Amino acid sequence: MIHPSKDIIGTKGNELENKTIVMCITGSVAAVKSSEIARELMRHGAQVFAVMSKMAQRIIHPDLIEWATGNPVVTELTGKIEHVALCKQADIILVAPATANTISKIACGIDDTPVTSLISVAFGAGIPIHIVPAMHESMYRHPILTLHVEKLQNLGCKFIGPEIEEGKAKIAPVEKIVESVIIKFIKKDMDGMKVLVTAGPTLEHIDPIRVITNQSSGKMGVAIAQKAYQRGAEVTLIYGPGIEKPPTYLNVKNVKTTEQMHKIVVAELKSNKYDIVFAAAACADFTPVESSNQKIPTNNITELNLTLKPTAKIINDVKRISPNTFLVAFKAEYNRSAEELVEIAFKRLQLSKSDIIVVNDVAKPGSGFQTDTNEVLIIDSNKNILHVPLAKKSLLATKILDFVMSKLKSTSV
Repeated sequence: MIHPSKDIIGTKGNELENKTIVMCITGSVAAVKSSEIARELMRHGAQVFAVMSKMAQRIIHPDLIEWATGNPVVTELTGKIEHVALCKQADIILVAPATANTISKIACGIDDTPVTSLISVAFGAGIPIHIVPAMHESMYRHPILTLHVEKLQNLGCKFIGPEIEEGKAKIAPVEKIVESVIIKFIKKDMDGMKVLVTAGPTLEHIDPIRVITNQSSGKMGVAIAQKAYQRGAEVTLIYGPGIEKPPTYLNVKNVKTTEQMHKIVVAELKSNKYDIVFAAAACADFTPVESSNQKIPTNNITELNLTLKPTAKIINDVKRISPNTFLVAFKAEYNRSAEELVEIAFKRLQLSKSDIIVVNDVAKPGSGFQTDTNEVLIIDSNKNILHVPLAKKSLLATKILDFVMSKLKSTSV
């Protein structure tokens, strides 16, 4: 029987599919975050097994972690030699949270708890170990602990965080921990590449309060930036006021208007050599000819007439400034046939000199703005077409990146 808690596995992505993560929980108050970390790893496809020290059990109950993971929790070592058995199936060991005491014990080869015994086996078996410290800042600054951290790093352990706040070395954000695990396993075919992504809507002011905009959430562009980063790229995200929160590790330049986005894109292209540009932003196509610097009063007004002018087409300047950059265009249409989508998108590709274009029909269920899913056609300059059925935008981002990398690989041969 499958544990009911496992119904979330793979709901956010398949990056950790068929991966087994052994999460070691030690006696920091940050152990209250452990169930959240486990659940998020599962949402990306992982199976999670937990091992708890005695002190960790005084902070959270093992039943909570068994509920979170859907697997029995190791709280003591028995004749079943759990520390050896788990290492035989583990793809990675995640110590989250890790106390100063546990870090020092690991560094000195002491294995007097289920956690430290398991890690001793993991070292000998060559299993990757990620450690997430959480403690008071004064303990984290202890020079002996610093030496122990450096020793473990030299032995191949990866440390994640912490964040120094309020005199505490607080556990790293859940998204950062999960990202570290994902990056360990994802292919690094974009290592050394520079990638520029535009995402989200833009706003055009009628007055200081009222704006012209669209319903873009920024989800697709943020997903592409995140996946490119995971695959090793150096990513810059130029982001309009979307509702999707970008990961904290991304280099994000926030903008509001199309003019602001245009200026930053041009400046980035002139000052940096970008290998790929993903023009995923849904920039406003029109802006008022005149914008009031005060709120327009509504008293006794029965009609407000606006004169609009086109905004600059950012995508048309990419190849002009950086002709060797691989350009990926995006286009949204409404209630079009597949044939119409192809023709409209291909004309846009030719006009902007894009290398490929991604087009979708927002009228289709699940494919509109602010959804977590989409269905797209990817079209190249030879009018080859890849249809990607309705899927989560994180998976679509992977498919788009795969398509781009296959094109770059074919042109470099």
